[in-house]
Amino acid sequence: MSSNFPADLLELQVAESGPDARVVTVVGEIDALTAPKLAAVLSAQLAVAQMVVVDLDGVQFLASVGITVLFEANELAAQEDRALRLVYNSQIANLALEATGLREYFTVADSVPDALKNLP
Repeated sequence: MSSNFPADLLELQVAESGPDARVVTVVGEIDALTAPKLAAVLSAQLAVAQMVVVDLDGVQFLASVGITVLFEANELAAQEDRALRLVYNSQIANLALEATGLREYFTVADSVPDALKNLP
């Protein structure tokens, strides 16, 4: 039995931006298979950084479970007195967050450098 299922639908890269910030670059699809991976990375980064910037420009698909992961990470950041900022210029992420009405719950920046300004 062979499968044409891609081995890795989601690529996550974490970069330090000074001692207090991390940038998580997301490329690929955030769905039921990949959302737990994103959740684990965001939780781990929020545990060690005052601010986590999530760059969603490379997202090609964003399912409701992915939006839930982002929302829960944002709630965790608020509880821990940390900041989560989103960067997304992709139509996919923009449409998904607009359609759910959740855009207003997030701090959004036009670019990663803009998001990194004014560390909390």
